[in-house]
Amino acid sequence: MKNSYFLLHLAVFLAGFTGVFGKLITLNEGLLTFYRVLFSAIILFILTRFLKIGSDTTNSEKKSIGKVGILITVHWVFFYASIKYSNISIGVICYCLTSFFTAIFKPLIDKTNFKFTELVLSTLTLAGISLIFHFDASYQLGIILGVISSAFAALYTIYNERLVQFYDSRLINYYQMVSGSIFLIVLLPAYLYFFPVKTIAPDLSDTIYLILLALFCTVGLYVLFAEVLKKIPAFTVNLTFNLEPIYAIVIAFLFFNESKSVNTSFYAGILFIISSVVLQSYASSKTKLK
Repeated sequence: MKNSYFLLHLAVFLAGFTGVFGKLITLNEGLLTFYRVLFSAIILFILTRFLKIGSDTTNSEKKSIGKVGILITVHWVFFYASIKYSNISIGVICYCLTSFFTAIFKPLIDKTNFKFTELVLSTLTLAGISLIFHFDASYQLGIILGVISSAFAALYTIYNERLVQFYDSRLINYYQMVSGSIFLIVLLPAYLYFFPVKTIAPDLSDTIYLILLALFCTVGLYVLFAEVLKKIPAFTVNLTFNLEPIYAIVIAFLFFNESKSVNTSFYAGILFIISSVVLQSYASSKTKLK
């Protein structure tokens, strides 16, 4: 059991580096995401073939899984755009709004009643984001992009939750990365027309970062989560994952000196957001015990 908890925290720690790679890689958000999903698809292709996973999956099932992959792909484009136009801290903090959008979207999609507690607690996160947005104009574009990113992340989580009940997580990730690659191949010509770049090919350092991002922060995460879920309840896994933004911010402050580029409103806003996470975790634990 101790080994499983170690793997869980290792996975959360790796997730904290997702935003860091977004800052290190010099490609724009569209190309960065394209190479991330492409490299991940290649790695997962080798993995699924080696382990002989999903050989009996129908074409209809592949399409259903792949459609959800477009949501995570769009999420990553906006997530990295948020980081590019602000910083790592802003990008990961905005990701915390995923719970707010989930509280809004899930009842609408599942046609169930809204949960008042979730809405109220998630509003604390919204208040924190608004505080940072209102008092620091230099981050406004990054925050807007981050908010859009979290909305797509919420949709992905809702629809992906249904898929994991029936398919292997590595298989799901593989078809989603393939669909994301195809989606961006179609979209990139128009995207690069409006956002031109000097080169579309990554240099050596970017290629190394992209491989690490795909291997550890994409494929590795899914494998680790699949392993820990065998011994640790999903509730505990999700609860621990709330530490991701904290890890990312600590890394950003230590290695990118982002603490010098934020002001009092940032810390006030993050206090609201952390309060929301703590209260949501407490409320969830009380519900789980009933």
